[in-house]
Amino acid sequence: MTAFRKPPIALTSKAAPFVIRAERAADVAMREALLDACFGENRHGRTCQRLRDGRAPATGLALSAAREGKLVGTVRLWHVSAGGRPALVLGPLAVDPACRELGIGAALMHQALAAARARGHAAVILLGDAPYYARFGFSGEKTGALSLPGPFERDRLLAIEFAEGALDGAEGMIVPTGAALPKRRSVRALHARAA
Repeated sequence: MTAFRKPPIALTSKAAPFVIRAERAADVAMREALLDACFGENRHGRTCQRLRDGRAPATGLALSAAREGKLVGTVRLWHVSAGGRPALVLGPLAVDPACRELGIGAALMHQALAAARARGHAAVILLGDAPYYARFGFSGEKTGALSLPGPFERDRLLAIEFAEGALDGAEGMIVPTGAALPKRRSVRALHARAA
């Protein structure tokens, strides 16, 4: 009896797979270029950047998407206090414009949220487009009494709870609580931004 084999199917470059992995030190320059391309060079002045400046992302919660050896997506989560409640803030989420139809953003979101939940975090907050993030479980239900350290649109402040009631009664300013970057790295980052 002859066994039939399926012929190999060649993937086109448009269908090339991508991989999501932990961010690497070698990703930094590509990540920064991607963020500039997606958000503009003035992105450092945005309100949520104030929660990230001089801080390290939460351990194990800085992810990169790579495709054909190129970094095409990034997402990071950061420790914050949301009116006295421990939480994470997600952002920025960015995908190379040439790859936006491949599901990379959704895959990064699913992986980041799963990793945050697995690490025992109770809630994630972000500032973003409610219709897009609603599909991941985010809403403005628990963020109405929270504020950010700068201007923001109230309907864009969203959250998801992994532990029921994690943000019950949360009110006041969202402030960074994550590990500070070593002074040397912080100074370098400030000089790079000024250039």
